[in-house]
Amino acid sequence: MARTLTRDEAYELLKEYNKEPFHLRHGETVEGVMRYLAQELGYGDEVEFWGMVGLLHDLDFELWPEQHCVKVQELMKEKDLDEKLIHAVASHGYGICCDVEPVHEMEKVLFAVDELTGLIGAAALMVSALLTAGYLMSIVMKAFFPGKDFDYANLKSKEPNYLMTVPLVLLAVAVVGFGIMPTPLLDAIGG
Repeated sequence: MARTLTRDEAYELLKEYNKEPFHLRHGETVEGVMRYLAQELGYGDEVEFWGMVGLLHDLDFELWPEQHCVKVQELMKEKDLDEKLIHAVASHGYGICCDVEPVHEMEKVLFAVDELTGLIGAAALMVSALLTAGYLMSIVMKAFFPGKDFDYANLKSKEPNYLMTVPLVLLAVAVVGFGIMPTPLLDAIGG
């Protein structure tokens, strides 16, 4: 009989095959978003399952990237895990690296969530790196406000301009979504 995992057991399984903090954080990020969307889309009774699928979706990626979504099926079958979980996890690679077609709405949501959280995470890390290096703010300001006088010390434009929200939204995603506070901003706010 197929067995189910607790959240702690699932996280230990993820750590068995993933050591890089990025991959562990990505799994947790996708888990959190999947839990949230289960509630929002009316699947409140399946929140744990949606979260588990999100947490384990890249179980095989760090060690077997060339066999992604194929190797995970083998690993999960060896652990005698539920076929529904195996199908859901593997389905996010449909048409890319495996032939397991997403059927349930959750499986389709996983495909989108995986791509979007990965993209936002990568952007946040890039934004943080550039801000820490001290370059992004001047680059963004010059791009969005050519010829404008910008007071970098006080982090504000001397002329009101609503396009200032663009770099602030990027910064908010980095800070709130990924806990990244760039060094220049820490210095500016006395952190």
